[in-house]
Amino acid sequence: MARAPRLTESAGAVFAVLAQAGTATRPQLASLARLSKPTVSSAVAELEGVHLAAHSGTSSGGTGRSAAVYRLGPAAGAVLAVDLGPALTRVRGCALDGTLLAEATGPRDEAADVVREALSALPADAPLRTIVVAVGDVTPPQRMRPATAKAGPVFDAVAVALPPGVPVHLENNVNCAALAELHEGAARGRHTFGYLRIGVGIGLGIVVGGQVLAGANGAAGELARLPYPWDDDQEPRHEALEEYIGSRSLLGRAAAAWPETDGACPRTAEQLFTLAGQGSATARAVVARHAVDVGRLAAAVTAVLDPGLLVLGGSTGAYPQLLPGVRAELERLSWPTEVVSSQVGDLGTVVGAARLAVARGVQTVTEAARKKD
Repeated sequence: MARAPRLTESAGAVFAVLAQAGTATRPQLASLARLSKPTVSSAVAELEGVHLAAHSGTSSGGTGRSAAVYRLGPAAGAVLAVDLGPALTRVRGCALDGTLLAEATGPRDEAADVVREALSALPADAPLRTIVVAVGDVTPPQRMRPATAKAGPVFDAVAVALPPGVPVHLENNVNCAALAELHEGAARGRHTFGYLRIGVGIGLGIVVGGQVLAGANGAAGELARLPYPWDDDQEPRHEALEEYIGSRSLLGRAAAAWPETDGACPRTAEQLFTLAGQGSATARAVVARHAVDVGRLAAAVTAVLDPGLLVLGGSTGAYPQLLPGVRAELERLSWPTEVVSSQVGDLGTVVGAARLAVARGVQTVTEAARKKD
């Protein structure tokens, strides 16, 4: 990994705002960085000198005067985001201004090859600044490792394909998807909400004040650990709630209720929801019951967080057919809370992971700044 050059404090600040803006003139950079125009001019010259910024044309103002426009330079580098989903691996490579440079998708058991495909599509002269790998595990805060470090099975799937020496951050997949909803999906403009993922597993991304709440152990939102069943005659089991609400059990309930007269029993959640949409009474009943179960889980979340907004996502949770039943059960059990379907869908985790990777990539450059103004 190429080390970021040492920068003055002002150059680091200007680099950060230029990365966020994408392109900007020096007056715009001065306003965004809250620095004087002479300081910004010096900082831009410094960044150009080490190829972290580059001239990108001119912009005409209302007075007829033109101003130079700047963008990130080739030495700014790139980042990689990896979503190790239960079935698919999705990878995105981005520039530090968020521009998509490469992407690849493939089966989970071919994760290393998918990562290599994305890496090979990145510009050869762009140093790789950081890698974010989204996993379904609890990820304690500040969990980072070099790509050559010994890791667990969930990370080993891609570790062999990662370039040595590049910082690798492990992030919870649901938290990544919540970030995607915050910035690009159903929660845009909302600073506090919950992202409730229902699929093979269950999980909750908690956003408060525009920031994901990780918890002391990185385990905030691990709904699978809620005690279930909670009954005098039954002992709660480890992750039993996830087992009950997850898609495998949903399909099991469909199989148990499916009459031979209805034809072939659905084998996937997609088939089940399609049949419900086509009017199958059995499928509609199974989906309606699932909506009630998800609504009760939503009521538990609302009782603790009062988020004001819940975004439903995941391989089953994102189906709009669930919304009426979830809303009705939540209204019955708790106080008014808006419930909407995810807008980023299956790409949510890799989109959120890429956003985190970009932020950390910018940080690797700006943290090299040293005060000499």
